[in-house]
Amino acid sequence: MDSQSHDERPPLFRSWGRLYAAVLIFLLLVIVLLYLFTIAFDEVSA
Repeated sequence: MDSQSHDERPPLFRSWGRLYAAVLIFLLLVIVLLYLFTIAFDEVSA
């Protein structure tokens, strides 16, 4: 491996920590939206 590969920045964010945080926030948003869709379109409770 190249010694510079450890210092590379991610393409869209200033640090890898911010990229990981953005991915986690996105995943939480998807989970919440799917949960809301499940509640909205649940035929059993209607």
